[in-house]
Amino acid sequence: MSTAELHRPGRLGNPAMTLATDPRSDRRMIAAMEPMGLAGEPAATPVTAASAIDEMHAYVDAAEPMYEQLFDALYDALPPVQGVTSRTEIIAGVDGNDISLYIHAPAETSGLLPCVYHIHGGGMVLLKAAGKSYRRWRDELAALGLVAVGVEFRNASGALGRHPYPAGLNDCASGLRWVADNKAALGISTITVSGESGGGNLTLASTLKAKRDGCLDIIDGVFAQCPYISGAYADPPAHLVSLFENDKYFLEVANMGALMRLYDPSGASDRDPLAWPLHATADDLEGLPPHVISVNELDPLRDEGLEYYRKLLAAGNAAQSRTVNGTCHAGDVIFRAAIPDVYAATATALRDFAYSL
Repeated sequence: MSTAELHRPGRLGNPAMTLATDPRSDRRMIAAMEPMGLAGEPAATPVTAASAIDEMHAYVDAAEPMYEQLFDALYDALPPVQGVTSRTEIIAGVDGNDISLYIHAPAETSGLLPCVYHIHGGGMVLLKAAGKSYRRWRDELAALGLVAVGVEFRNASGALGRHPYPAGLNDCASGLRWVADNKAALGISTITVSGESGGGNLTLASTLKAKRDGCLDIIDGVFAQCPYISGAYADPPAHLVSLFENDKYFLEVANMGALMRLYDPSGASDRDPLAWPLHATADDLEGLPPHVISVNELDPLRDEGLEYYRKLLAAGNAAQSRTVNGTCHAGDVIFRAAIPDVYAATATALRDFAYSL
């Protein structure tokens, strides 16, 4: 290996490198991840895009409770957020199903407040908005002076599955429309759509869908975090360098190839921007509301988020990008106790963006 190759970042320079040994990693984050076995070389994924669909579902059925326990454990020792209220509203979706909306707000308010419509992560196939980490995120946003609404959309697998694309997107769009129709009752002034990972996908897809449906005016801003949007995980393209540089850093690209197939089992929507927003054309992107694309330095998905940001600019939109250095995929919102300053910086950036609209 040449000297130049050795100096390439991450696994590009050293294929054996892990999050724990990468000098760019925030050591506080690593200290939180190591006891859970998340910072070293992961075991090979049991499913890939070539696996049978039933094998993929079985994998998610087994993995989802473990992820939920892991995320809950990270929040167990934190004191509750003070000065906020929460309630649940159940609405009817466009497909005739019930959708739970979790509404968090400051206990004391004066005047209208910006709303963050939050779409949770999980690759559109697992996890729940009712989970402890997502409840905490909405509470923290409410404590910053926002109304936070989380949508419990149908997943493509797991406890809330099996509902492939476009079921989850339809639920997100239904919830967004309800929030827009009830702005006065909710006491909100503007709506910022936001989410991380698979929620980042659905954040961007909900915006593109709103444009197609002729209701883009209900969205005032978009704040997408570590968006999972290329769908290019079974055969990753060379130009998305982070898929190679940061592979097996908390996420494994081959595993994401299986999850994407659960979202669209037939593969008919592999290049549909409402399923995989990175495929949006200039016409799709023209005239969108202001965006922030936030990515993590040590995330396999980093470069697809940055590419989407550049496409937004090329289409003439107001867009900003931010890179959270030293963190893995969604590390700035997962590791609240270990890196509270980093978590707070992202929450504050979202708050400031919502208030700027």
